[in-house]
Amino acid sequence: MKSVFAAALMAGVALTTGVAQAASFDLQSVFGLNVPSIGPSPQLWAERVKLMTNGEIDIKVHGAGDFVPPFEVFGAVSSGAIPMGFDWIGYWASTIPVANLVGSMPFGPSPDVSLGWMFEGGGLQIIQKAYDPHGVQIIPCHLVVGEAGGWFNKEINSVEDFKGLNMRIAGLGGKTLAKLGANTQLVPVGEIYVSLETGRIDATEFSAPQLDVGLGFQKVTKTYYFPGWHQPSSWDSIIINKDVWNGFTGDQQKIMIEACKANIAYNLGNQIHAQADAIATIREAGVTVKRFPDQVLVDLKAAANEVLTEEAAKDPIFKEAHDSLTAYIARVGEWNDLQALPR
Repeated sequence: MKSVFAAALMAGVALTTGVAQAASFDLQSVFGLNVPSIGPSPQLWAERVKLMTNGEIDIKVHGAGDFVPPFEVFGAVSSGAIPMGFDWIGYWASTIPVANLVGSMPFGPSPDVSLGWMFEGGGLQIIQKAYDPHGVQIIPCHLVVGEAGGWFNKEINSVEDFKGLNMRIAGLGGKTLAKLGANTQLVPVGEIYVSLETGRIDATEFSAPQLDVGLGFQKVTKTYYFPGWHQPSSWDSIIINKDVWNGFTGDQQKIMIEACKANIAYNLGNQIHAQADAIATIREAGVTVKRFPDQVLVDLKAAANEVLTEEAAKDPIFKEAHDSLTAYIARVGEWNDLQALPR
């Protein structure tokens, strides 16, 4: 393992010598590379970076666990053990509280509003301040569309039905359900299916139908609920050790950011295209697809607002980001209201 890390570090050093030859860097994802959409996403980014730099930067993408366990990727990038990583931002909330907001703001922004805030509304500048003390550069690189509400083996008719429920759910949505009496836990992606199958958990959320169906949850659950109140949009990102990042030229840094923007555009189209077929496959497996009752959503929103207020009181950057994002949602909301068409 030490030899692998040493090789990764030497790859990061190579660029600082000023030699024009190609420099190679290792990147580990928190996801398996075969997971739909998010699996190949860092590979597509790496291909774009190589193309746009005329081969000067060659990034080798590795899947979950190749160097370190998935939930240790941030620490490995921070320490320099791995030059780069690909993540769901919310996984690092225990270290960077604002990551929870960006990864899973309950009843938060739609993907288009989230995109506007991140790159045009000052969001990225706020978030980077939280990453700087850890020596990590963040590039938002994959915008996830609204998730499903989750897979359940019991009906949810009121928020009382969450009491005592053992559910895999991440981020602020998990804190919200815990407030309502659920037993929440964060299970790594590769262990969710077995946890459902063996009864370790009664319910789970992971992502949108495109990703969920590939993990086979339709084989071991009865009901698939919408909407994804806990995560109407969220970010996956490229994270780069700051010493490695500072070794790139300004143009190379810009290319990496622009390659992420291209990645976001491609993946948004891919995700929208794939959901209908995924939902059809889930129904064909005998799963009931339905919405949470309206009153359940009203009560969830009330509990989520309490959680957001509590979290903002704990961390100044979380509060700054929350204030900025909610103000941005309100400011750009008139545009959507004016453009709304009857259905």
